[in-house]
Amino acid sequence: MSPVTPIVSAVYVAAFGLFAAFLTVRVILNRAKTGIQAGDGGNAQLAQAIRAHANLAEQVPLALLLIVLAEATGSPVGFIYTLGSLLVIARLANAWGLSRSLGPTPPRQAGAGLTVLVVVAASLLIFYRVLVAHSAVAGG
Repeated sequence: MSPVTPIVSAVYVAAFGLFAAFLTVRVILNRAKTGIQAGDGGNAQLAQAIRAHANLAEQVPLALLLIVLAEATGSPVGFIYTLGSLLVIARLANAWGLSRSLGPTPPRQAGAGLTVLVVVAASLLIFYRVLVAHSAVAGG
């Protein structure tokens, strides 16, 4: 297996970098507006902004790493676009749901479920690509 430069997934990584910056600025603006510099001070709007940012920081790095590795192991570009697009939809839904309520909301639940699906699909794709490549190199 020869490595592939992950150009397609790099676009998704860059897009999520901008999304993370946007969510960070939302937290900063909420902190400036409320004067709360640590924690959420019991302010629901600040808590929602903090949670939306933290949830992205918790979930996206692993998903992106898996998408990058799926592309680097030679997975079809269409799969990479699909995984990346699904992750974008999932995280936008999740952030929107968290912006509405800290409790369960359909967008938040859908976003969480779709994120898990992307992680599982990318993981299985990597296993498949590695096993197929290893089998070809081993002469099988």
